[in-house]
Amino acid sequence: MPLKTSLLLILAMLTSSLTQALPADVSAKVAAVMPKVVTWRRDFHEHPELSNQEFRTAEIVANHLRALGMDVETEVAHTGVVGTLKGGDGPVVALRADMDALPVTELVDLPFASKAKGVYQGRDVGVMHACGHDNHVAILMGVAEVLAGMGDELPGTVKFIFQPAEEGTPDGSVGGAELMMLEGVFENPRPDVVFGLHVFPFPVGTIATRPGGLMASSDRHQITINGKQTHGAVPWAGVDPIVTSSQVVLGLQTIVSRQIDATLTPSIVTIGRIEGGVRNNIIPESVELEGTIRTFDAATRLDIHDRIRRTATSIAEASGATADVQIDMGYGVTRNDPELFRQMSPTLEAVAGDRFIEAAQTTTAEDFSYFANEVPGLFLFLGVAPEDPSLIHPNHSPRFYADERALPVGVEALTSMTLDYMMADQ
Repeated sequence: MPLKTSLLLILAMLTSSLTQALPADVSAKVAAVMPKVVTWRRDFHEHPELSNQEFRTAEIVANHLRALGMDVETEVAHTGVVGTLKGGDGPVVALRADMDALPVTELVDLPFASKAKGVYQGRDVGVMHACGHDNHVAILMGVAEVLAGMGDELPGTVKFIFQPAEEGTPDGSVGGAELMMLEGVFENPRPDVVFGLHVFPFPVGTIATRPGGLMASSDRHQITINGKQTHGAVPWAGVDPIVTSSQVVLGLQTIVSRQIDATLTPSIVTIGRIEGGVRNNIIPESVELEGTIRTFDAATRLDIHDRIRRTATSIAEASGATADVQIDMGYGVTRNDPELFRQMSPTLEAVAGDRFIEAAQTTTAEDFSYFANEVPGLFLFLGVAPEDPSLIHPNHSPRFYADERALPVGVEALTSMTLDYMMADQ
């Protein structure tokens, strides 16, 4: 699939997939909005914004929702936008899309590639939609136009939640879905269910999900090893936090491989950053380690926290150093409601046919979990990987590429689930 995806090809795929999934009038509305969806997606891709800085994106979204006649709230959790579309007396459905980009310099050869720059944790960085949130925003804007176009025929109420800071706040403060919930995003009216999706490098047009745990919990840990600074030529005159840190890194790997019941749940303890020292012949006073913890079981999650503290503290003490361990609770497990999965499976099969598959669990994480812990939720992966293997790269890669032929599948999926859920209550 060439990078300059043809709108005609996108629309052809749309037409073939919609004929059995939606009523003819709604199908026509979806087909009509697709050129806008593609345009929106390319615009957002070219102009990405970091977490809690989604000012331009939020303004475009808010203006679109207002033009559709919705009640619109802005500056929710800093830059979030919430639009409420009131229909009949049926259920209230929440639909969520995340808006933020990543501090990544794009390496994809696209006419609308990002050249944006930003500042992240005091560093000048490139900015890119390397996780595909540009697709999510454009898809949900398209769904909003389709459902608003139904007028009085819409059986219930829809809350469109455009969320900032899914990738986390730069300073580690409360943000994203958690802050939206604290600010009352699920109030007046309270949703009965919440749906969301995320693009993923599955074959283009695939819809993948599963009942129960889909994505892992994600916690951040930071360990500071405090030693005693000395000349590199006389290490015995101090306490080397670099050597001690290397022992801590290896020790932490035994938590999952030797201490946790491997049959209970997949788990990961990763160190992603080590920082210490300023010169080749100086043993520094301290070293910082930072990493992530992933698992699917609540008890195991807390058990791993305790084992990290004990492992780091004991190894440091054995070397004459000390360890300060900080663990920040992050996102919980993204868990799909089993009954909602069962109810929506026929809808998703109608949309995707044999491209609707049951997903394996993944140790990536999502703060959609804050929404799905409050009301029954269903989260989907939407495949955006093209046929050309050289173009397939994981989310967060500077080469991440989303095939736009998946866009109509995303619009159709969220539209169909919303309407089918509402109609089931009639």
